[in-house]
Amino acid sequence: MAGVSGEPLMPSNDSEWVQDPWDDPRQVHEDELVDLAPVGQRWRGALKLIAGISVGVILLSGAAGFWLLRQLNPGGVVEVPVNFTVNEGDTVSSIAARLELAGIIVNDRVFRWYVGRNGRLEVLPGYYSLKPRDNAGNIMKVLGTPPAQTFIKVTFPEGYTVEQIASRLSEQAPYISRESVVEVARAGTVVSTFSPTGSISLEGLLFPDTYQVAGDDDATSVLTRMVALMERVGRQEGLDAAKEKVGFDPYDVLIVSSMIEREAKVEKDRALIARVIYNRLAAKMKLEIDATLFYGADPSASFSDLKEVDSAYNTYKRAGLPPTPIANPGRSSIKAALSPAPNPLASDPMCKDLPRNTPCEYRYYVLADDDGSHVFAATYEQHLENVEKARAAGLLG
Repeated sequence: MAGVSGEPLMPSNDSEWVQDPWDDPRQVHEDELVDLAPVGQRWRGALKLIAGISVGVILLSGAAGFWLLRQLNPGGVVEVPVNFTVNEGDTVSSIAARLELAGIIVNDRVFRWYVGRNGRLEVLPGYYSLKPRDNAGNIMKVLGTPPAQTFIKVTFPEGYTVEQIASRLSEQAPYISRESVVEVARAGTVVSTFSPTGSISLEGLLFPDTYQVAGDDDATSVLTRMVALMERVGRQEGLDAAKEKVGFDPYDVLIVSSMIEREAKVEKDRALIARVIYNRLAAKMKLEIDATLFYGADPSASFSDLKEVDSAYNTYKRAGLPPTPIANPGRSSIKAALSPAPNPLASDPMCKDLPRNTPCEYRYYVLADDDGSHVFAATYEQHLENVEKARAAGLLG
């Protein structure tokens, strides 16, 4: 049988067979063989490669996530709120750019992406109080609250002038400029029922109190509320019936109230100072109220220099009331101006030994102690004695 003898099988046809080295393994040199790893080892290498790539992807994803988190939540100490104004025509993009510029957010593009992922943000023009480096969620929440629903408290003390009110308001609500407050207060666009015909100044017509100022308020809206409250308090105290009560119209009583507010340091002196003012007006005496000299004057000017200035508010040189209030009085001063203290009784020590035909009534006063209380006199001689005592006590400059 063919092949039994061990000879290689030959094709049955007549073509010549071509011998290759690999036809006989005995003729192939070991250097010509390819060294292949076992199948199991090859799979383990592939798995290691895949695992390495996966770990790399996870690490990159984690780094990207951490970076994104730090953009949205910078961390650290959240700073005190700052004022941020949204203008008419602003978009989320323009707002985000300005937020980044102001240091409130870290990255405007990331913030815009966050807004897009968390719903639509409609921002209305107005004032917003934002904390720099706060998380994006809080910032978005504040911006999503209409300014009319956000408030800050601003307190205006009794005796503040329009200038002082303007400064205080602009300090605590910077979106309302000091200049705009002063301008509105002198423009005649906001009018009080207590204003005399032709008067456009709001000095003395703004009630000092604590007000809730909204993010969409402006100078006009704030001053309008202050005027309205003065009207209400005035009516409660009987200011609309001032003529019947003290013989002066409401505006003149507010002028008197403003002088009381700036002169009185303790409550018990208010009605007494009111009586001094009315007595001196009735006697055609100059009021000589120190506080009037300082109204609108250079704060660095000395008292003696101010006494020589020919001003409508120099009550040492000009008789009668000054042309406007010198401050915005509170309720107590208005009450005192409408209900001045009675003059002393004839049995009062102040009334003894007065020259014949000299009325015993309050016409002078000067500081009496460190608490700000005043001592009152009926005559100039009594007043000079009180002045010497005050000077000796170091109460006068």
